[in-house]
Amino acid sequence: MSYVSEIRSIIGHEMLLLAGANVILARDDGFILLQQRKDGTWGLPGGLLEPGESLEETAVREVKEETNLDINTLNFINVFSGAEYSFTLANKDEINVITALYFSTDWSGELRNDHTEGLQLKFYPPNRLPVPMDEEYSTYIRYYLSHKNHSDEEYR
Repeated sequence: MSYVSEIRSIIGHEMLLLAGANVILARDDGFILLQQRKDGTWGLPGGLLEPGESLEETAVREVKEETNLDINTLNFINVFSGAEYSFTLANKDEINVITALYFSTDWSGELRNDHTEGLQLKFYPPNRLPVPMDEEYSTYIRYYLSHKNHSDEEYR
C-alpha cells in the first residue's frame, strides 16, 4: 500500500497536503515532453514525494518510471503552492499540492511509455499544447516559458 493510500484509509476524503515534483523535459528545438494520462488528459512527468525522499529524488524517480529516461542534469524552476492548488478529485478526495517544478535538456536512455502510468508520451511545441490539459500543468509550462533565459539554464 502506498503512503497516500495508507493515509487515505485513515482520513477518508478529507483534505490531504501532498508534496511532489514535475519535470519539463525540453528538446533542443524547444518541444516539451508530455504524458497522456489514463483519463485522457495531458500533463508533465512527475508525481508525489515518498517518505524520506527529496524533491529532486522524486523528480528523477518519477521521470524514470514514466518515461524510462535518466535525467543527467536537473534544474530547479520554482515551487507552486497555495489555495489555487487545492483540488477535489473525481473520487471526492480533497488535496492541496505543493509542487517543485524542474526542467532538463540533458537526459539519456530510450523513451518508453509505461502503460501502467499513462497512455502515451509525445513531444509538443510549447505554443501548440494538446487538450485536454489540467490548468495546473498549463500554469507550470507558461511559467517555464516566461522565465527562461536565452541559455535555457538559468532563471530570473
